[in-house]
Amino acid sequence: MSATAGSAVPAVEGGAPSRGRSVVAALAVTQTIGYGVLYYAFSVFLAPMARDLRATSAQVAAALTLSVLIAALCAPLVGRWLDARGGRALMTAGSLLGTGAVLAWSRVESLPQLYAAFAAIGVACSMVLYEAAFAVIVSIFAGDERGRANGLLALTVVAGFASSIFLPLTGLLVDRHGWRTALVLLALIYGVAAIPLHAFVVRRRTVTGRAEASAAAEERAGIVEEATRGRPFWLLVIAFTASGGAVAVMAVLLITYLIHLGHSPVLAAALAGLLGVLSVTGRVIITGLRTRLPAALIAAVIFALQGVAAMLLPLIGHTVTGAIGAVLLFGLGFGIASVTLPHLLVERYGTAAYASLAGRIAVFSVSDKALAPLGAVALAQAAGYGWVMGAVSAACAMAAFALLAYHRL
Repeated sequence: MSATAGSAVPAVEGGAPSRGRSVVAALAVTQTIGYGVLYYAFSVFLAPMARDLRATSAQVAAALTLSVLIAALCAPLVGRWLDARGGRALMTAGSLLGTGAVLAWSRVESLPQLYAAFAAIGVACSMVLYEAAFAVIVSIFAGDERGRANGLLALTVVAGFASSIFLPLTGLLVDRHGWRTALVLLALIYGVAAIPLHAFVVRRRTVTGRAEASAAAEERAGIVEEATRGRPFWLLVIAFTASGGAVAVMAVLLITYLIHLGHSPVLAAALAGLLGVLSVTGRVIITGLRTRLPAALIAAVIFALQGVAAMLLPLIGHTVTGAIGAVLLFGLGFGIASVTLPHLLVERYGTAAYASLAGRIAVFSVSDKALAPLGAVALAQAAGYGWVMGAVSAACAMAAFALLAYHRL
């Protein structure tokens, strides 16, 4: 463990750790609605937007890619803010921006307007979604490893059902009211829930004197500088960037590939729907095993199993049993990064600069989540889906080897 792990931690969000449960509960609500409205709902709007804007599906889908890339670019700045000032003001402002951006999205009449709205949504996502929420929870439970693990698990388990809730809800709203009115209603749902919860439940950092604030800033800068010069940090970057890209590719292309293998669209959609449920299962498993085994080693094994699943899918996926087996094996690792990376960062570097370090990793990992599916589509068109599954398997293997190397340091 690095010497910085024992560094003094700043004052926690809300002061008293007893507030932790209420903050976790509030963030579970805002993350579920936030991911549902700001991310997952987009797929339901894709076809009607393309029709009304007289654009291709690819041109419209580029808006979501732009949003994710902007969120990645904003991550380091957001991380520094969270470490220095806490989450209350940032997440409240992000909720206001997200609500306004979705309302603007409902009024777009051209692709440039759509891209502008999604640029704003990308900034909002960086301020209010997982990376910010994780930083708040890490700060609350700065000295309580068990509380932190349980808080992160509870948050991700609840928010893991965002797509299950908001995809059908959005489809119903679009069917009954049209896509523009549906967006207005979703913006109101998000704003009414997220703005007050972020403003009144997520607390600001305890105010310190100017000298204390300056000393804390110097400490954070020192931790970040030492971390980014060391091999362990970059092994984490490699592991979670490679894993994130592999997961993003499977999330986008799995249904299409299963249909390509000869399965019906209904069965393909049902199998892909298992990924959300399995992501919750994987998070519960890794949180439980972490009391007995090192987190990096557990995650490395699961990433390796995902690589095996991706490699086997072209070989056994033509049968229903084979497809189910491969999807189940891959799905167990679908959501473990969200609970593993915070633990590894805090374990090695402490909590004082957690958000700054997580933000730097997010530049790579979130960007890869946005770009990897585009590369996979191009590879599938040029060489076939078998090569895509090979690339996914290689990425999972890279993630596993990086974490094994990290574990040995």
